[in-house]
Amino acid sequence: MLVNGRPYQTIWMDESDQDRIHYINQEVLPFEFKIEEMHSSSDSYDMIRRMNVRGAPLIGVTAAFGIYLACLEAKTQPEPQVYLREQAALIREARPTAVNLSWAVDRMMKKIANAAKPEHMIMVARPEALKIREEELQASYMIGQHGLEIIRGISERKNGKVVNILTHCNAGWLACIDYGTATSPIYQAFDEQIPVHVWVDETRPRNQGARLTAWELGQHGVPHTVIVDNAGGHIMQKGLVDLVITGSDRTTRSGDVANKIGTYLKALAARDNDIPFYVALPVSTIDFTIDSGIEEIPIEERDPDEVRVMEGISDGKIQSVRIIPEESPVSNYGFDIAPSRLITGLITEKGICGARESEIMKLID
Repeated sequence: MLVNGRPYQTIWMDESDQDRIHYINQEVLPFEFKIEEMHSSSDSYDMIRRMNVRGAPLIGVTAAFGIYLACLEAKTQPEPQVYLREQAALIREARPTAVNLSWAVDRMMKKIANAAKPEHMIMVARPEALKIREEELQASYMIGQHGLEIIRGISERKNGKVVNILTHCNAGWLACIDYGTATSPIYQAFDEQIPVHVWVDETRPRNQGARLTAWELGQHGVPHTVIVDNAGGHIMQKGLVDLVITGSDRTTRSGDVANKIGTYLKALAARDNDIPFYVALPVSTIDFTIDSGIEEIPIEERDPDEVRVMEGISDGKIQSVRIIPEESPVSNYGFDIAPSRLITGLITEKGICGARESEIMKLID
């Protein structure tokens, strides 16, 4: 997608030095556009943990590159396989909710399981990491192709009037490699000159909507308006929302969806107002091993300071200020579960399916 008119992707291998991985540091957006480098497997862990990179598909690709870099590091270790397993275990624990993380690590480790020497590990790991990256990129594009039909249908029913779409958090190209998940249909509709407008939830406490989704939509020229999280139900009641599309950090085989905290409330409001609620995700985000999202998906509890402190820019510098009483305790759940009964459908790279096990399981047939 575009940044200052120039196309970028979120993470890529240096063409002249394959030991260097470049990525966009999301921690400083939208105040600064900063490209940094990942040099080690521990960098991969730190980037994911600190949310320099975030979004389920991008986390998976970052983890895959982390395993590749661990293979490079294993050359200097007395017990390469032991070192590799240790680094894989570390990366897996960077964040607990997004299933793409463990999926990518497990896929990489399985691929290199029979490589006895570090040189062989590297020869196998490099193309596999690049393959995972390419697959996620193509998945985002195809999600957009399938979701575009939903937006086109609404546009036709409205006789070409603007289609108003509500998003939550950032499921844009910054959360993936390119295109995004929830935003991919929006970008493709916009590029086809279908009139669209996006309501962007600010998404407290880290403000990924206000800071990331609004920034990337603006860079691409897509009309949008930032709203406070709790305004979603109000604008639905006023008839100002035609469609809700969110992303997913983990979806169960029964169709329950774990996504950024507040997604459940949007799903409830959409159901109450007869507004279609879709979840856009690659198949890699589906955890086929679990059934109940509420009972089985681990919900990450994050640093209380994310709630205590608000970050912004003042006098050209990124600064933090405390916004609650110093003595007040804080609870900071990062995700919630939207149950399958509230979800109109899942938009995947393989097509749109119902949020129920009988249809989801067909995605791996």
